[in-house]
Amino acid sequence: MPSVDVAGYIASALVLTAFYMKDMVPLRFAAICSNLAFLIYGASMHLVPVIVLHTLLLPLNVWLLIAAMNRRRSRASAGAIKQ
Repeated sequence: MPSVDVAGYIASALVLTAFYMKDMVPLRFAAICSNLAFLIYGASMHLVPVIVLHTLLLPLNVWLLIAAMNRRRSRASAGAIKQ
């Protein structure tokens, strides 16, 4: 199996995994890894729509991951203050 196919299968598996996640932090982490794998796949196969889509989604997922981590941190510190 060509390595480019491996990148495509990994990216697809990460997307499928993300759909089953309930916690936002691991979900966004899986989405970021998927974006990177799809960028590798798209670049290797010269698939411009795939490259454009995941180039746009990558910073969005990073931003949403940071927001989810900040919310988690603020909830944890709010819980520590109440105790």
